Amino acid sequence: MKRMLIHVIAIAAFNAVPAWAAGGGDDPNLRPERRDAALEAIQGAVAKSDWAQARALARTAIEKDSARAEYHNLYAYAIRKGANPEMELVFKHYNEALRLDPKHRGAHEYLGEAYLMVGNLGKAKEQLKTLDGLCFFTCEEYTMLKKAVADYEARQAK
Repeated sequence: MKRMLIHVIAIAAFNAVPAWAAGGGDDPNLRPERRDAALEAIQGAVAKSDWAQARALARTAIEKDSARAEYHNLYAYAIRKGANPEMELVFKHYNEALRLDPKHRGAHEYLGEAYLMVGNLGKAKEQLKTLDGLCFFTCEEYTMLKKAVADYEARQAK
């Protein structure tokens, strides 16, 4: 009887997949997101390692819409990667990104890397632990921060 029930459920689930996958197009939640020209411009500057341009674009984006976690994350990233990073500003904006979106994996990874830059291994490991909880399996952000922590620890052991 139990085996028969499992078989019926499996068939029902299998037959439901094509109907679900086809979609109707009427659900407003399924509409593609609008392009974010500011975000694309910032990401383009980051891709070119043009930290000054990325910083300026992100700062302008934050001035227009301070409620976007990704703007704060990329602003802090551009500051951190640029020459003579103002670490107080870096921490302020990573923390603001996480206040706006506590599950922002990129901000957790980058905040952990920022902590390593100032020699705070314990805080970096806290971010790694948070990422471990956010990622269903390992994710790129967890893997990258884990490698950064391991590299930091190896340098300290020398």
